[in-house]
Amino acid sequence: MKKKILMLSLFIPILIFGLYNLFTFNKNEENILSREITALQTPKARYSPDEKVPITANLKEKVEGQLEVNYYHLGDLIDEETVPIQQSKEASWEWSPPSEDHKGYLVEVKLIQNDQVTEEETIAVDVSSSWDKFPRYGYLGDFHSMSENEMQEVIDRLNRHHINGIQFYDWHDTHHQPLKMENGEPAETWLDIANREVSLETIRNYIDRAHERNMNAMSYNLLYGALGQAEEDGVKTEWRLFKDQEQGEHDYHPLPEEWKSDVFLVDPGNEEWQQYINEEMENVFAHLPFNGWHIDQLGDRGDVYNVEGEQISLKESYLPFLYRASEQTGKEMVMNGVNQYGQAEIAQSSVPFLYTEVWEPYNGYEDLKNIIDENYRFSNGEKNTVLAAYMNYDLADENGKFNTPGVLMTDAVIFASGGVHIELGEHLLSKEYFPHKNLQITETLETSLTNYYDFIVAYENVLRDELFEKDVEVDARDQTNISHNPEQGALWTFSKGNENKTVVHLLNFENASHLEWNDSNGEQNEPALKEDVPLTLNMEEDVKRIWTASPDIQGGKPIDLEFYQENDEVSVQLPHLKYWSMLVVEH
Repeated sequence: MKKKILMLSLFIPILIFGLYNLFTFNKNEENILSREITALQTPKARYSPDEKVPITANLKEKVEGQLEVNYYHLGDLIDEETVPIQQSKEASWEWSPPSEDHKGYLVEVKLIQNDQVTEEETIAVDVSSSWDKFPRYGYLGDFHSMSENEMQEVIDRLNRHHINGIQFYDWHDTHHQPLKMENGEPAETWLDIANREVSLETIRNYIDRAHERNMNAMSYNLLYGALGQAEEDGVKTEWRLFKDQEQGEHDYHPLPEEWKSDVFLVDPGNEEWQQYINEEMENVFAHLPFNGWHIDQLGDRGDVYNVEGEQISLKESYLPFLYRASEQTGKEMVMNGVNQYGQAEIAQSSVPFLYTEVWEPYNGYEDLKNIIDENYRFSNGEKNTVLAAYMNYDLADENGKFNTPGVLMTDAVIFASGGVHIELGEHLLSKEYFPHKNLQITETLETSLTNYYDFIVAYENVLRDELFEKDVEVDARDQTNISHNPEQGALWTFSKGNENKTVVHLLNFENASHLEWNDSNGEQNEPALKEDVPLTLNMEEDVKRIWTASPDIQGGKPIDLEFYQENDEVSVQLPHLKYWSMLVVEH
């Protein structure tokens, strides 16, 4: 029996309005008119259940009119209100979201003047009691003496992107004694590993500002690093790792000559070292209110030995190290599984999510998705993934600008796959040394990144909320090439979901210049906007509704679609695809 579902009452006005917006309201286009609503803001990166959400709209000039505000959870309009404006450049109000924990919402704000909609903007709201389930990780890498305004500007920008956790990178004096002490108290200033000035006051102020925005502050340090003079500070030579059984060569990480020292590696499984470094981290936490420890490693070191000449399996030491560090300090742990080394072991610990720094041979877009899927399996479907994946790596050797298509395509792949990208701090990351900042973000890229981070908050419950891989055959009824792997000249599609929903992702590689996620030389092409793509989905479920949303179009608003289902074949038309669009099929 053939079933025809027509949602004309919803679809036609939405389609007309959507076409209007493609020409007048797409915030990603270079040639948009100056916006009447210059900013939408919320004071925090996330809100606890039953907490009211203050929202502020900043306007270009004083206006008389009103704001019509619509609140969406996924594809559903769940609340609405009107906010009057009386000759003001700002409008503020509070919203009381549903009290359910770990839910994302999209707020649509329409400016009404003389009974006409003159502009629309969107912002997302995350209602979560902690950052653990849906981490959005950022970083800080500069801690010299700063003005209040300098620090506030950085935190405000991270907050607008809903960053709910910050890695405080290379803030310490030495790896083995992170907090420099003088006469039993923390020093006011010291030099970091690169001999850059660090201010204790700056660190404290940054932590306080992060906490005000409901962001967790994580203290960066290696689990097994000691500088050259560490023996003077009580680190024993017999704790070190060696590259040969005869202890003739220490294992170390070389650093530039003008820096303080190379980093020498110690055996993380050595219980005396564990006691030593945990006491040092306890001292950090006693004087600085960090929420936890971001533990770094250097990946697979090949064959390494202890002082007894015994070969050491570093990854087998990670789980006991994490357990003892958590027990001794009482703080939350996050650990870098560099290129997946030791990630299976890390996943069995109490870390709230998995963190992978991505290097060769994981060069392709599909490798990013595979890492996220593998981490999901390692953690039995319980933990989400943060990827450290550095963009425009070789381009960043010189001063210049990030290539917008390269950054957005990689973010689209990571976000659609159910992960998140650590990339935002004082600048956008391009190198493993976070303070490196040769490349600048264009205004277009900044606007797009805001849209993308709004999108992953608004739709967190269909992007990374305990979804499993689903096998959905997708075909196009025109000449569009559809592939289940990333291919140049094709749309890449894959699907995830649960018992009630299937989420079909489409990523546009039709005119991609290459398929390497880091777009090292900044050569990735901008995809052309595709419209009205006729699709067929092979699905056994009885489909009740289909809607679509994209961070590239209309501020990420959900749009209901008409569809036809006959037996296992569902026909639907995708109205737009730039970098990434998703179809949500409710059944």
